[in-house]
Amino acid sequence: MRDLIIESLKESTKIKELIAKDYVEDIIEISRLLIKTFKQNGKVLLIGNGGSSADASHIASELVGRLKLERKPLPAISLSTDTSVLTSLANDYGSDTIFSRQVEVLIDKKDVLIAISTSGASSNILKAVKVARSKKAKIVAFTGIKGDRLARLADYLIMVPSSNTQRIQEAHITIAHIICEIVEEKLFK
Repeated sequence: MRDLIIESLKESTKIKELIAKDYVEDIIEISRLLIKTFKQNGKVLLIGNGGSSADASHIASELVGRLKLERKPLPAISLSTDTSVLTSLANDYGSDTIFSRQVEVLIDKKDVLIAISTSGASSNILKAVKVARSKKAKIVAFTGIKGDRLARLADYLIMVPSSNTQRIQEAHITIAHIICEIVEEKLFK
C-alpha cells in the first residue's frame, strides 16, 4: 500500500509540474475569457460524464457560490445535475442528446461552454460542443492526452499530459480551482 500511495502522489505531482511548464498561458487565457464573459453578462455552461460531471458541478458551485471571497454570484450552470431533464432526454432522444438539447436552448453567443472529458471522445460531449459552436459560443475543453476529437473543436484547451483517468481528473479540478480563484480576484478584489 505504501508504494502505491507514494507512486500515485509522485505521478500526480509530475503531471502538475508539466502543466506548470506548458499550460500557464492557456490557464491565463481561459481566466481572461471567463472574466470577459461575466463582465458582458454572459454565463458559463459546464458538461461532463461520470467524474467529469462531478467536476462540472463542482466548478459551477465555485462560481455561483464563492471560492475565497464574499461576493455576488456568477452565472454558471452544470448541465449534468437535473436528473429529470437528463433522464427524459435520454429516454426520448437518446443519451447522446442529454447535453446538446440543453445547450441548444440555454447557450448564446456571449456565453462559454466548458466541456470536460478525460477521453475527449464522448459522443454526448462532442455533440453538445458542435451545437454550442453553431450558436457562436466559445468552447473551453478540458481533456487528457488522447482527447484529440474534443481538442479539435475547442477555442481554448487544457490537454492534461496523461492517459490515467484519475490523474487527469485531479489536474482538471486543480486547474479549475486556479481559474476560479483568478476570476474571483480580478472581478471582486
